[in-house]
Amino acid sequence: MADSANKNADRDGRMLPKNTLVIMSDEHNPKMLGCAGHPLCRTPNLDALAARGTRFTKAYTTSPICVPARASFATGRFVHEIEYWDNSIAYDGRVEGWGHRLQTAGIPVESIGKLHYRKEEDPVGLDRQHVPMHIKDGVGMVELSIRRQFPDFTVPPRRKASITGDAGPGESEYTRYDRRIADIACDWLGETGRRDKPWVLFVSFVTPHYPLIAPEEYFRLYPVNSIPDPKFGADSDFQLHPWFHHYFAPDPNGATGSHRQRVAVAAYLGLCSFMDAQVGRVLNALESSGQTADTRVLYTSDHGDNVGARGLWGKSNHYEEAGGVPMIIAGPDIAAGKLCGTPVTLADAHATILHSAGLTHEAPGSHSKSMIDLTAAPDDEERVAFSEYHAAGAPSATYMIRKGRYKYIHYVGYEPELFDLEADPEEGTSLAADPRYGEALKSLEKTLRGIVDPEDADRRANDAQKRLIEARGGPEKVMANLVTKKSYTPVPPGLIAGE
Repeated sequence: MADSANKNADRDGRMLPKNTLVIMSDEHNPKMLGCAGHPLCRTPNLDALAARGTRFTKAYTTSPICVPARASFATGRFVHEIEYWDNSIAYDGRVEGWGHRLQTAGIPVESIGKLHYRKEEDPVGLDRQHVPMHIKDGVGMVELSIRRQFPDFTVPPRRKASITGDAGPGESEYTRYDRRIADIACDWLGETGRRDKPWVLFVSFVTPHYPLIAPEEYFRLYPVNSIPDPKFGADSDFQLHPWFHHYFAPDPNGATGSHRQRVAVAAYLGLCSFMDAQVGRVLNALESSGQTADTRVLYTSDHGDNVGARGLWGKSNHYEEAGGVPMIIAGPDIAAGKLCGTPVTLADAHATILHSAGLTHEAPGSHSKSMIDLTAAPDDEERVAFSEYHAAGAPSATYMIRKGRYKYIHYVGYEPELFDLEADPEEGTSLAADPRYGEALKSLEKTLRGIVDPEDADRRANDAQKRLIEARGGPEKVMANLVTKKSYTPVPPGLIAGE
């Protein structure tokens, strides 16, 4: 391909197809980027990518947990439509995604790293998967599918402390895995990536997902005594929504602002910087291969992480820390140094990848819109971003609508939350009970119900999960025979401990 940045349209003005490099991390809080204004987090490579491209300031996951989010990312469709409900009901290629469209068009498409689909043998639309991570044994953590389907069985509550207990400096199987992913991506770009027609490469890292163990050089960037208390911590009067009371056990190891919690925050920040360094290696390899001018780069994450805010860790809710994602796109036809205020979600990656590859990318009724087009248009802050959650022992489904200045969170069986993100960007005060916002609340619920019947989707998810649990012998047997004792998916065999 000609290395010419200004030859991006044909004689009719249509955008020409280019290489597409999709980079995804796992559990990256969108606030924890230097370019997003975080006062501590050091992410120079992602900051540089944003400087030469466009960063979306209102970007969201379609589900704040790995497997459903990645199925939606693959297909451009919402979770309740494709019914990949949780971390044990994973993408298997049953629903066509952008990979299938690329394969049909004869466009090379490969992946490197974490996919979190069902298993490598499934026809998920990839010519080749390099060191893929899928759900364990094609089954995953079935115990997390146990919700309220079995009235006589009490679901063990999740402990907020389980993520933070081992936090600190060091190496984990995940940091070793990410280095290997970067190695392979660099080799691919230097060798296989030199093709005579556009290609698509999906590079998927697993950090900063826990375990919160950051390599020493990155952990040292964040002295523990410099870490502030997470917002709405133990010393505040903040009260979690009642939905959470049926979901999380109290933290037995002390207050949110304790030394242990600060160590965990430092480790998470260190993992963000470590992941950024791996992204930098891949982008440097792209530059060294002479393909930067002919390659569009999309960076995002499958969901965010609470990182101690409200006393929560991990994901599984729709607050900005966990429900938001970073979203950066750069390359030919993309405005440099731009902030785009149009709400987007992971579903929009589907149209974006197809558009970049030169394929028809939008259809009537589609939820996916090309972010290449969005970067060129005026901000549409009234565009709706939608997300949903049906997983990991949750007492009921939850849904999010982001539209304009408001975020609406719908909890099946509980009162909703409503936040004015312009006046209250930290989501400290719900306005749902304030009669002055009654019309806004009704309007947003109407928008939600125009997308999904929330009670019906909750029922269908529980029914599917119940069938899964019964097929594994029932809840008691599932809990007695856990697929893995870890609270996260192990890396592919042969890569543990640097093998």
